[in-house]
Amino acid sequence: MTELSDLSSVALPKAPRLSKSKFLSGLQCHKRLYLEVHHPALATKPDAATQAMFDMGTEVGELARARFPDGVLVTAGYRQTEAALAQTAELVQDLTVPAIFEAAFMHNGVLIRADILERVMTAEEQPCGWRLIEVKSSTKVKDVHLEDLAVQSEVIIGAGLTLISVCLMHINTGYLYRNGEIDLTELFAIQDRSEAVALRRAAVPERLAAMTHILLQTLPPAIEPDRHCHIPYDCPFWEHCTKDKPERWIHYLPGSKQVVDQLTQQGVTTIDEIPAGTKLSPVQRRVKENVEWMSEKLGPVLQSVQYPVHHLDFETIMLAVPRFSETRPYQALPVQWSNHIEQASGELRHEEFLHKDVSDPRKVLAEALLESLGDRGSICVYSPYERSIVEQLAAALPSLKSALSRIVSRLWDLFPIVRDHYYHPAFGGSYSIKSVLPAIVPSLAYDDLAIKEGGHAASQYYRMVFVETDWVERATIEEALLRYCARDTLAMVELRRALKEKSKMKGATG
Repeated sequence: MTELSDLSSVALPKAPRLSKSKFLSGLQCHKRLYLEVHHPALATKPDAATQAMFDMGTEVGELARARFPDGVLVTAGYRQTEAALAQTAELVQDLTVPAIFEAAFMHNGVLIRADILERVMTAEEQPCGWRLIEVKSSTKVKDVHLEDLAVQSEVIIGAGLTLISVCLMHINTGYLYRNGEIDLTELFAIQDRSEAVALRRAAVPERLAAMTHILLQTLPPAIEPDRHCHIPYDCPFWEHCTKDKPERWIHYLPGSKQVVDQLTQQGVTTIDEIPAGTKLSPVQRRVKENVEWMSEKLGPVLQSVQYPVHHLDFETIMLAVPRFSETRPYQALPVQWSNHIEQASGELRHEEFLHKDVSDPRKVLAEALLESLGDRGSICVYSPYERSIVEQLAAALPSLKSALSRIVSRLWDLFPIVRDHYYHPAFGGSYSIKSVLPAIVPSLAYDDLAIKEGGHAASQYYRMVFVETDWVERATIEEALLRYCARDTLAMVELRRALKEKSKMKGATG
Protein backbone atom coordinates (compact mmCIF):
# COMPACT_ATOMS: atom_id res chain seq x y z
CA MET A 1 0.00 0.00 0.00
CA THR A 2 1.34 3.41 -0.92
CA GLU A 3 1.70 5.75 2.04
CA LEU A 4 0.76 9.37 1.51
CA SER A 5 4.17 10.46 2.70
CA ASP A 6 5.62 8.82 -0.43
CA LEU A 7 3.27 10.50 -2.88
CA SER A 8 5.42 13.52 -3.69
CA SER A 9 7.53 11.26 -5.90
CA VAL A 10 4.57 9.54 -7.55
CA ALA A 11 3.53 10.81 -10.98
CA LEU A 12 -0.25 10.82 -11.08
CA PRO A 13 -2.12 10.13 -14.32
CA LYS A 14 -4.47 12.54 -15.98
CA ALA A 15 -7.48 13.29 -13.77
CA PRO A 16 -9.85 10.35 -14.11
CA ARG A 17 -13.43 10.63 -15.22
CA LEU A 18 -15.84 11.85 -12.55
CA SER A 19 -19.19 10.29 -11.70
CA LYS A 20 -22.16 11.38 -9.64
CA SER A 21 -20.88 9.40 -6.62
CA LYS A 22 -17.44 11.01 -6.94
CA PHE A 23 -19.11 14.41 -7.28
CA LEU A 24 -21.00 13.87 -4.02
CA SER A 25 -17.78 12.75 -2.33
CA GLY A 26 -16.13 15.94 -3.52
CA LEU A 27 -18.96 18.04 -2.11
CA GLN A 28 -18.41 16.46 1.28
CA CYS A 29 -14.63 16.82 1.19
CA HIS A 30 -12.06 17.37 -1.55
CA LYS A 31 -9.64 15.13 0.31
CA ARG A 32 -12.18 12.30 0.33
CA LEU A 33 -12.57 12.67 -3.42
CA TYR A 34 -8.82 12.68 -3.98
CA LEU A 35 -8.29 9.54 -1.89
CA GLU A 36 -11.24 7.73 -3.48
CA VAL A 37 -9.80 8.34 -6.94
CA HIS A 38 -6.08 7.93 -6.34
CA HIS A 39 -5.80 5.79 -3.19
CA PRO A 40 -9.02 3.80 -2.70
CA ALA A 41 -7.13 1.09 -0.81
CA LEU A 42 -6.79 3.48 2.14
CA ALA A 43 -10.55 3.36 2.75
CA THR A 44 -12.10 1.27 5.48
CA LYS A 45 -14.36 -1.35 3.93
CA PRO A 46 -18.05 -0.96 4.78
CA ASP A 47 -19.14 -3.05 7.74
CA ALA A 48 -21.84 -5.68 7.40
CA ALA A 49 -24.64 -3.32 8.46
CA THR A 50 -23.58 -0.64 5.96
CA GLN A 51 -23.32 -3.22 3.20
CA ALA A 52 -26.82 -4.41 4.07
CA MET A 53 -28.08 -0.85 3.58
CA PHE A 54 -26.43 -0.73 0.16
CA ASP A 55 -28.06 -4.05 -0.74
CA MET A 56 -31.45 -2.78 0.40
CA GLY A 57 -31.03 0.28 -1.79
CA THR A 58 -30.34 -2.00 -4.76
CA GLU A 59 -33.46 -4.06 -4.00
CA VAL A 60 -35.63 -0.94 -3.70
CA GLY A 61 -34.24 0.44 -6.96
CA GLU A 62 -35.10 -2.75 -8.82
CA LEU A 63 -38.62 -2.81 -7.39
CA ALA A 64 -39.17 0.84 -8.32
CA ARG A 65 -38.76 -0.06 -11.99
CA ALA A 66 -41.97 -2.08 -11.78
CA ARG A 67 -43.88 1.23 -11.68
CA PHE A 68 -42.81 1.64 -15.31
CA PRO A 69 -43.75 -1.79 -16.69
CA ASP A 70 -42.58 -1.24 -20.26
CA GLY A 71 -39.29 0.40 -19.35
CA VAL A 72 -36.03 -1.03 -20.69
CA LEU A 73 -32.84 -1.64 -18.70
CA VAL A 74 -29.42 -0.67 -20.05
CA THR A 75 -27.72 -4.00 -19.45
CA ALA A 76 -24.09 -2.91 -19.88
CA GLY A 77 -22.31 -2.90 -16.53
CA TYR A 78 -20.77 0.07 -14.78
CA ARG A 79 -17.32 -0.73 -16.19
CA GLN A 80 -18.68 -1.09 -19.73
CA THR A 81 -18.90 2.62 -20.39
CA GLU A 82 -18.88 2.66 -24.18
CA ALA A 83 -21.43 -0.13 -24.42
CA ALA A 84 -23.72 1.58 -21.87
CA LEU A 85 -23.54 4.89 -23.75
CA ALA A 86 -24.31 3.16 -27.04
CA GLN A 87 -27.26 1.20 -25.63
CA THR A 88 -28.66 4.37 -24.06
CA ALA A 89 -28.38 6.29 -27.34
CA GLU A 90 -30.33 3.57 -29.16
CA LEU A 91 -33.09 3.53 -26.50
CA VAL A 92 -33.39 7.32 -26.54
CA GLN A 93 -34.06 7.19 -30.30
CA ASP A 94 -36.55 4.32 -30.00
CA LEU A 95 -39.90 6.07 -29.52
CA THR A 96 -41.55 2.80 -28.44
CA VAL A 97 -39.48 2.82 -25.22
CA PRO A 98 -41.41 4.75 -22.53
CA ALA A 99 -38.67 4.65 -19.89
CA ILE A 100 -34.99 3.76 -19.61
CA PHE A 101 -33.41 2.27 -16.50
CA GLU A 102 -29.72 2.92 -15.71
CA ALA A 103 -29.38 5.22 -18.73
CA ALA A 104 -25.75 6.29 -19.26
CA PHE A 105 -24.67 9.80 -20.27
CA MET A 106 -21.33 11.57 -20.42
CA HIS A 107 -20.67 15.31 -20.67
CA ASN A 108 -17.47 17.25 -20.00
CA GLY A 109 -15.76 14.16 -18.64
CA VAL A 110 -18.52 13.29 -16.16
CA LEU A 111 -20.31 9.94 -16.46
CA ILE A 112 -23.68 9.30 -14.81
CA ARG A 113 -26.19 6.46 -14.74
CA ALA A 114 -29.78 7.60 -14.20
CA ASP A 115 -32.09 5.34 -12.18
CA ILE A 116 -35.17 6.09 -14.28
CA LEU A 117 -35.55 8.32 -17.32
CA GLU A 118 -39.18 8.51 -18.39
CA ARG A 119 -40.19 9.77 -21.83
CA VAL A 120 -42.75 12.59 -21.62
CA MET A 121 -45.39 12.75 -24.34
CA THR A 122 -47.68 15.61 -25.41
CA ALA A 123 -51.45 15.32 -25.55
CA GLU A 124 -50.99 14.43 -29.21
CA GLU A 125 -48.72 11.50 -28.22
CA GLN A 126 -45.60 13.25 -29.45
CA PRO A 127 -42.36 13.08 -27.42
CA CYS A 128 -41.46 16.42 -25.85
CA GLY A 129 -38.72 15.57 -23.35
CA TRP A 130 -37.86 13.45 -20.33
CA ARG A 131 -38.57 13.12 -16.64
CA LEU A 132 -35.55 12.20 -14.53
CA ILE A 133 -36.38 10.12 -11.46
CA GLU A 134 -33.79 9.25 -8.81
CA VAL A 135 -34.80 6.31 -6.56
CA LYS A 136 -33.80 6.30 -2.90
CA SER A 137 -34.53 3.76 -0.17
CA SER A 138 -34.79 6.61 2.35
CA THR A 139 -38.11 7.94 3.62
CA LYS A 140 -37.70 11.63 2.79
CA VAL A 141 -35.89 14.08 0.54
CA LYS A 142 -32.44 15.13 1.74
CA ASP A 143 -30.14 17.90 0.52
CA VAL A 144 -27.64 15.35 -0.76
CA HIS A 145 -30.35 13.86 -2.99
CA LEU A 146 -30.87 17.24 -4.61
CA GLU A 147 -27.14 17.58 -5.24
CA ASP A 148 -27.21 14.11 -6.77
CA LEU A 149 -29.99 15.18 -9.12
CA ALA A 150 -28.21 18.44 -9.92
CA VAL A 151 -25.11 16.77 -11.35
CA GLN A 152 -27.24 14.21 -13.22
CA SER A 153 -29.33 17.01 -14.72
CA GLU A 154 -26.23 18.93 -15.78
CA VAL A 155 -24.84 15.91 -17.61
CA ILE A 156 -28.12 14.85 -19.24
CA ILE A 157 -28.91 18.36 -20.48
CA GLY A 158 -25.31 18.76 -21.61
CA ALA A 159 -25.68 15.52 -23.58
CA GLY A 160 -28.52 17.12 -25.54
CA LEU A 161 -31.71 15.89 -23.88
CA THR A 162 -34.59 18.07 -22.71
CA LEU A 163 -35.59 17.55 -19.08
CA ILE A 164 -39.21 18.47 -18.44
CA SER A 165 -38.99 17.65 -14.73
CA VAL A 166 -36.63 16.24 -12.12
CA CYS A 167 -38.05 14.04 -9.38
CA LEU A 168 -37.10 12.02 -6.33
CA MET A 169 -38.78 8.69 -5.66
CA HIS A 170 -38.57 7.43 -2.07
CA ILE A 171 -40.26 5.04 0.36
CA ASN A 172 -43.58 6.20 1.81
CA THR A 173 -43.72 5.06 5.44
CA GLY A 174 -47.41 5.97 5.55
CA TYR A 175 -48.23 2.99 3.32
CA LEU A 176 -50.02 0.21 5.23
CA TYR A 177 -49.68 -3.14 3.52
CA ARG A 178 -52.71 -5.48 3.64
CA ASN A 179 -51.76 -8.77 1.95
CA GLY A 180 -51.78 -9.41 -1.79
CA GLU A 181 -49.68 -7.47 -4.27
CA ILE A 182 -47.65 -4.49 -3.10
CA ASP A 183 -49.31 -1.23 -4.23
CA LEU A 184 -46.29 0.43 -5.81
CA THR A 185 -48.11 3.74 -6.20
CA GLU A 186 -48.55 3.79 -2.41
CA LEU A 187 -45.19 2.29 -1.47
CA PHE A 188 -43.27 4.90 -3.46
CA ALA A 189 -43.77 8.65 -3.21
CA ILE A 190 -42.59 10.75 -6.17
CA GLN A 191 -41.78 14.40 -5.53
CA ASP A 192 -41.05 16.92 -8.25
CA ARG A 193 -37.93 18.80 -7.14
CA SER A 194 -37.20 20.57 -10.44
CA GLU A 195 -36.96 24.07 -9.01
CA ALA A 196 -34.68 23.18 -6.11
CA VAL A 197 -32.46 21.10 -8.40
CA ALA A 198 -32.20 23.91 -10.99
CA LEU A 199 -30.81 26.25 -8.33
CA ARG A 200 -28.13 23.73 -7.42
CA ARG A 201 -27.35 22.83 -11.03
CA ALA A 202 -26.07 26.36 -11.67
CA ALA A 203 -23.17 25.67 -9.31
CA VAL A 204 -22.24 22.27 -10.76
CA PRO A 205 -19.77 23.37 -13.52
CA GLU A 206 -17.68 25.46 -11.11
CA ARG A 207 -17.67 22.68 -8.55
CA LEU A 208 -16.63 20.10 -11.12
CA ALA A 209 -13.80 22.34 -12.30
CA ALA A 210 -12.52 22.70 -8.73
CA MET A 211 -12.67 18.92 -8.22
CA THR A 212 -10.82 18.25 -11.46
CA HIS A 213 -8.09 20.71 -10.40
CA ILE A 214 -7.72 18.92 -7.06
CA LEU A 215 -7.39 15.54 -8.76
CA LEU A 216 -4.50 16.81 -10.91
CA GLN A 217 -2.36 17.60 -7.87
CA THR A 218 0.43 15.29 -6.72
CA LEU A 219 -0.71 15.34 -3.08
CA PRO A 220 -4.15 15.37 -1.45
CA PRO A 221 -5.41 18.68 -0.09
CA ALA A 222 -4.47 19.40 3.54
CA ILE A 223 -7.93 19.19 5.10
CA GLU A 224 -8.20 18.38 8.79
CA PRO A 225 -10.78 15.77 9.86
CA ASP A 226 -13.76 17.43 11.47
CA ARG A 227 -17.53 17.31 11.71
CA HIS A 228 -17.83 17.36 7.91
CA CYS A 229 -16.38 13.83 7.87
CA HIS A 230 -19.74 12.51 9.03
CA ILE A 231 -22.13 14.71 7.01
CA PRO A 232 -24.05 13.57 5.04
CA TYR A 233 -22.34 10.18 5.37
CA ASP A 234 -19.49 8.73 7.38
CA CYS A 235 -16.33 9.06 5.32
CA PRO A 236 -14.57 5.73 4.66
CA PHE A 237 -11.20 7.47 5.10
CA TRP A 238 -11.91 8.58 8.70
CA GLU A 239 -9.61 5.95 10.21
CA HIS A 240 -6.83 6.83 7.77
CA CYS A 241 -7.10 10.58 8.35
CA THR A 242 -7.23 10.25 12.14
CA LYS A 243 -4.66 7.49 12.66
CA ASP A 244 -2.05 9.95 13.95
CA LYS A 245 -4.39 11.88 16.25
CA PRO A 246 -3.76 11.67 20.00
CA GLU A 247 -5.73 9.14 22.02
CA ARG A 248 -7.66 11.96 23.71
CA TRP A 249 -8.13 14.12 20.64
CA ILE A 250 -10.71 16.85 21.25
CA HIS A 251 -13.00 15.46 18.53
CA TYR A 252 -13.44 12.30 20.60
CA LEU A 253 -15.34 14.34 23.19
CA PRO A 254 -18.91 12.99 23.09
CA GLY A 255 -22.08 15.04 23.02
CA SER A 256 -22.59 18.47 21.50
CA LYS A 257 -20.18 19.17 18.65
CA GLN A 258 -20.78 22.87 19.15
CA VAL A 259 -18.66 22.64 22.30
CA VAL A 260 -15.95 20.87 20.32
CA ASP A 261 -16.04 23.57 17.64
CA GLN A 262 -15.70 26.33 20.23
CA LEU A 263 -12.77 24.57 21.92
CA THR A 264 -11.05 23.92 18.60
CA GLN A 265 -11.31 27.61 17.72
CA GLN A 266 -9.60 28.35 21.03
CA GLY A 267 -6.68 26.13 20.00
CA VAL A 268 -7.62 23.17 22.22
CA THR A 269 -6.45 19.92 20.60
CA THR A 270 -6.94 17.33 23.38
CA ILE A 271 -9.59 16.65 25.98
CA ASP A 272 -7.01 17.13 28.74
CA GLU A 273 -6.44 20.74 27.59
CA ILE A 274 -10.06 21.79 28.09
CA PRO A 275 -9.89 24.91 30.31
CA ALA A 276 -11.37 24.81 33.79
CA GLY A 277 -14.78 26.42 33.89
CA THR A 278 -15.79 25.26 30.39
CA LYS A 279 -19.46 24.36 30.38
CA LEU A 280 -19.68 20.62 29.78
CA SER A 281 -22.46 18.06 29.97
CA PRO A 282 -22.23 15.45 32.78
CA VAL A 283 -20.91 12.85 30.34
CA GLN A 284 -18.36 15.26 28.86
CA ARG A 285 -17.22 16.14 32.36
CA ARG A 286 -16.71 12.44 33.17
CA VAL A 287 -14.66 12.02 30.00
CA LYS A 288 -12.50 15.03 30.85
CA GLU A 289 -11.90 13.86 34.42
CA ASN A 290 -10.99 10.42 33.04
CA VAL A 291 -11.31 8.57 36.35
CA GLU A 292 -13.57 5.83 37.59
CA TRP A 293 -16.61 7.33 39.34
CA MET A 294 -19.45 5.80 41.28
CA SER A 295 -22.56 7.38 42.74
CA GLU A 296 -23.55 6.74 46.35
CA LYS A 297 -26.97 5.71 45.05
CA LEU A 298 -25.70 2.92 42.79
CA GLY A 299 -26.09 0.17 45.38
CA PRO A 300 -29.66 1.02 46.47
CA VAL A 301 -30.80 1.41 42.86
CA LEU A 302 -29.39 -1.97 41.91
CA GLN A 303 -31.18 -3.54 44.88
CA SER A 304 -34.55 -2.34 43.58
CA VAL A 305 -35.04 -5.35 41.31
CA GLN A 306 -37.48 -8.10 42.16
CA TYR A 307 -36.54 -11.76 41.68
CA PRO A 308 -36.56 -13.73 39.51
CA VAL A 309 -34.82 -11.12 37.36
CA HIS A 310 -35.38 -11.62 33.62
CA HIS A 311 -32.86 -10.12 31.22
CA LEU A 312 -34.55 -9.43 27.90
CA ASP A 313 -33.22 -8.44 24.49
CA PHE A 314 -34.97 -8.35 21.11
CA GLU A 315 -33.53 -8.50 17.62
CA THR A 316 -35.61 -6.94 14.87
CA ILE A 317 -35.71 -6.46 11.12
CA MET A 318 -36.94 -3.37 9.30
CA LEU A 319 -38.14 -4.24 5.81
CA ALA A 320 -38.25 -1.44 3.26
CA VAL A 321 -40.87 -3.45 1.38
CA PRO A 322 -43.41 -4.85 3.88
CA ARG A 323 -44.20 -8.57 3.67
CA PHE A 324 -46.75 -9.02 6.45
CA SER A 325 -50.30 -7.72 6.64
CA GLU A 326 -50.89 -4.54 8.65
CA THR A 327 -47.22 -3.51 8.58
CA ARG A 328 -45.52 -0.44 7.14
CA PRO A 329 -42.18 0.11 5.41
CA TYR A 330 -39.26 0.11 7.87
CA GLN A 331 -41.47 -0.94 10.77
CA ALA A 332 -39.36 -2.70 13.40
CA LEU A 333 -40.52 -6.31 13.55
CA PRO A 334 -39.20 -8.51 16.38
CA VAL A 335 -37.95 -11.87 15.13
CA GLN A 336 -35.83 -13.04 18.07
CA TRP A 337 -35.50 -12.70 21.82
CA SER A 338 -33.22 -13.95 24.56
CA ASN A 339 -34.04 -14.18 28.26
CA HIS A 340 -31.51 -14.96 30.99
CA ILE A 341 -33.42 -15.62 34.21
CA GLU A 342 -31.59 -15.13 37.51
CA GLN A 343 -33.04 -16.43 40.77
CA ALA A 344 -32.31 -14.81 44.14
CA SER A 345 -29.95 -17.73 44.82
CA GLY A 346 -27.85 -16.74 41.79
CA GLU A 347 -29.04 -19.71 39.72
CA LEU A 348 -29.18 -18.77 36.04
CA ARG A 349 -31.37 -20.22 33.29
CA HIS A 350 -31.47 -19.21 29.62
CA GLU A 351 -34.47 -19.29 27.27
CA GLU A 352 -34.61 -18.02 23.68
CA PHE A 353 -36.72 -17.73 20.57
CA LEU A 354 -35.87 -17.30 16.89
CA HIS A 355 -38.48 -17.17 14.13
CA LYS A 356 -37.11 -19.17 11.21
CA ASP A 357 -39.63 -19.00 8.36
CA VAL A 358 -41.21 -16.38 6.10
CA SER A 359 -44.46 -16.05 8.07
CA ASP A 360 -45.40 -13.10 10.30
CA PRO A 361 -43.28 -13.59 13.45
CA ARG A 362 -45.21 -11.39 15.88
CA LYS A 363 -47.91 -13.62 17.40
CA VAL A 364 -45.86 -16.77 17.89
CA LEU A 365 -42.94 -14.70 19.22
CA ALA A 366 -45.18 -12.84 21.69
CA GLU A 367 -46.82 -16.03 22.95
CA ALA A 368 -43.44 -17.66 23.59
CA LEU A 369 -42.21 -14.47 25.27
CA LEU A 370 -45.17 -14.30 27.67
CA GLU A 371 -44.63 -17.90 28.68
CA SER A 372 -40.94 -17.28 29.35
CA LEU A 373 -41.47 -14.07 31.35
CA GLY A 374 -44.30 -15.46 33.46
CA ASP A 375 -45.97 -13.06 35.90
CA ARG A 376 -43.20 -12.45 38.45
CA GLY A 377 -39.94 -10.57 38.60
CA SER A 378 -38.31 -7.52 37.10
CA ILE A 379 -37.46 -7.56 33.41
CA CYS A 380 -34.03 -6.01 32.92
CA VAL A 381 -33.37 -4.29 29.58
CA TYR A 382 -30.65 -1.97 28.35
CA SER A 383 -32.50 0.73 26.39
CA PRO A 384 -36.04 2.00 25.82
CA TYR A 385 -36.14 -0.10 22.64
CA GLU A 386 -37.55 -3.22 24.27
CA ARG A 387 -40.39 -1.19 25.76
CA SER A 388 -41.30 0.20 22.34
CA ILE A 389 -41.28 -3.29 20.81
CA VAL A 390 -43.55 -4.72 23.51
CA GLU A 391 -45.92 -1.76 23.13
CA GLN A 392 -46.03 -2.29 19.36
CA LEU A 393 -46.79 -5.96 19.87
CA ALA A 394 -49.60 -5.07 22.26
CA ALA A 395 -51.11 -2.71 19.68
CA ALA A 396 -50.82 -5.28 16.88
CA LEU A 397 -52.17 -8.27 18.86
CA PRO A 398 -55.47 -7.39 20.59
CA SER A 399 -55.84 -10.87 22.10
CA LEU A 400 -52.51 -10.46 23.92
CA LYS A 401 -52.75 -6.74 24.65
CA SER A 402 -53.52 -7.05 28.39
CA ALA A 403 -50.77 -9.58 29.04
CA LEU A 404 -48.20 -7.60 27.06
CA SER A 405 -49.20 -4.36 28.81
CA ARG A 406 -48.44 -6.00 32.14
CA ILE A 407 -44.99 -6.86 30.80
CA VAL A 408 -44.33 -3.17 30.17
CA SER A 409 -44.97 -2.33 33.83
CA ARG A 410 -42.24 -4.80 34.91
CA LEU A 411 -39.46 -3.42 32.71
CA TRP A 412 -36.35 -2.25 34.59
CA ASP A 413 -33.86 -0.33 32.42
CA LEU A 414 -30.20 -0.78 33.37
CA PHE A 415 -28.98 1.83 30.88
CA PRO A 416 -29.95 5.00 32.83
CA ILE A 417 -28.66 3.38 36.01
CA VAL A 418 -25.19 2.95 34.53
CA ARG A 419 -25.34 6.37 32.87
CA ASP A 420 -26.34 8.22 36.04
CA HIS A 421 -24.38 6.29 38.64
CA TYR A 422 -21.17 4.87 37.18
CA TYR A 423 -18.37 5.83 34.80
CA HIS A 424 -15.15 4.14 33.73
CA PRO A 425 -12.46 5.79 31.55
CA ALA A 426 -12.61 2.82 29.18
CA PHE A 427 -16.17 3.82 28.23
CA GLY A 428 -14.72 6.63 26.15
CA GLY A 429 -17.88 8.62 26.75
CA SER A 430 -20.15 5.90 25.33
CA TYR A 431 -22.71 4.08 27.44
CA SER A 432 -23.62 1.53 24.78
CA ILE A 433 -23.44 -2.01 26.09
CA LYS A 434 -20.66 -2.71 23.56
CA SER A 435 -18.52 -0.05 25.30
CA VAL A 436 -19.61 -0.69 28.88
CA LEU A 437 -19.24 -4.48 28.94
CA PRO A 438 -15.49 -4.77 28.11
CA ALA A 439 -14.71 -2.08 30.71
CA ILE A 440 -16.64 -3.66 33.59
CA VAL A 441 -16.51 -7.34 32.60
CA PRO A 442 -13.33 -7.69 30.48
CA SER A 443 -13.75 -11.47 30.22
CA LEU A 444 -17.08 -11.10 28.44
CA ALA A 445 -16.98 -9.18 25.16
CA TYR A 446 -18.21 -9.68 21.59
CA ASP A 447 -14.93 -10.31 19.79
CA ASP A 448 -15.41 -14.07 19.58
CA LEU A 449 -18.81 -13.82 17.87
CA ALA A 450 -19.53 -14.07 14.14
CA ILE A 451 -22.22 -11.40 14.61
CA LYS A 452 -21.17 -8.49 16.80
CA GLU A 453 -23.88 -5.82 16.43
CA GLY A 454 -27.58 -5.39 15.70
CA GLY A 455 -27.36 -4.13 12.13
CA HIS A 456 -25.35 -7.18 11.12
CA ALA A 457 -27.81 -9.42 12.96
CA ALA A 458 -30.72 -7.94 11.00
CA SER A 459 -29.00 -8.37 7.64
CA GLN A 460 -28.01 -11.95 8.45
CA TYR A 461 -31.52 -12.78 9.59
CA TYR A 462 -32.89 -11.43 6.31
CA ARG A 463 -30.41 -13.55 4.39
CA MET A 464 -31.25 -16.67 6.42
CA VAL A 465 -35.02 -16.39 6.00
CA PHE A 466 -35.57 -14.66 2.65
CA VAL A 467 -32.47 -15.38 0.55
CA GLU A 468 -30.36 -18.37 1.55
CA THR A 469 -31.42 -21.81 0.29
CA ASP A 470 -28.45 -23.88 1.48
CA TRP A 471 -29.52 -25.52 4.74
CA VAL A 472 -25.97 -25.70 6.07
CA GLU A 473 -25.51 -21.94 5.62
CA ARG A 474 -28.93 -21.29 7.16
CA ALA A 475 -27.94 -23.37 10.20
CA THR A 476 -24.66 -21.46 10.51
CA ILE A 477 -26.49 -18.12 10.49
CA GLU A 478 -29.05 -19.41 12.99
CA GLU A 479 -26.33 -20.42 15.42
CA ALA A 480 -24.59 -17.04 15.04
CA LEU A 481 -27.86 -15.17 15.69
CA LEU A 482 -28.64 -17.21 18.80
CA ARG A 483 -25.16 -16.69 20.23
CA TYR A 484 -25.25 -12.95 19.61
CA CYS A 485 -28.64 -12.34 21.22
CA ALA A 486 -27.75 -14.57 24.17
CA ARG A 487 -24.55 -12.58 24.69
CA ASP A 488 -26.57 -9.36 24.98
CA THR A 489 -28.69 -10.72 27.84
CA LEU A 490 -25.80 -12.49 29.56
CA ALA A 491 -24.00 -9.14 29.38
CA MET A 492 -26.79 -7.56 31.45
CA VAL A 493 -26.57 -10.33 34.03
CA GLU A 494 -22.82 -9.89 34.45
CA LEU A 495 -23.02 -6.08 34.41
CA ARG A 496 -25.54 -6.15 37.25
CA ARG A 497 -23.39 -8.56 39.22
CA ALA A 498 -20.17 -6.62 38.66
CA LEU A 499 -21.77 -3.28 39.55
CA LYS A 500 -23.30 -4.76 42.71
CA GLU A 501 -19.86 -6.02 43.71
CA LYS A 502 -18.28 -2.63 43.06
CA SER A 503 -20.93 -0.85 45.15
CA LYS A 504 -20.38 -3.32 48.00
CA MET A 505 -16.63 -2.76 47.91
CA LYS A 506 -17.11 0.97 47.97
CA GLY A 507 -19.50 0.62 50.89
CA ALA A 508 -16.98 -1.50 52.75
CA THR A 509 -14.13 0.97 52.17
CA GLY A 510 -16.26 4.11 52.49
